[in-house]
Amino acid sequence: MKSDVAKVTRLLKTARGQLDGILKMVEDDRYCIDISNQLMATQAILRNINRQILHDHLENCVQKSFTEGDQEEKIHEIMLIIDKLSK
Repeated sequence: MKSDVAKVTRLLKTARGQLDGILKMVEDDRYCIDISNQLMATQAILRNINRQILHDHLENCVQKSFTEGDQEEKIHEIMLIIDKLSK
């Protein structure tokens, strides 16, 4: 992985902490809107992590594949990811 591992790790740990907090909110029967807001905040962090990883993949792995003649496989991978993201 060519992404900033420290940054990605920190953000994933933040998201994990938020999930633990959301679970406690559910167990404590907290207000639904408060839970929903926390869920959206966690989803935003995960989307940002995914965006960063995909950007780094394009800038490194995909770009490298064009110089090594392996671009068809990388393009296919990206197309599959785009399909998943657009659902």
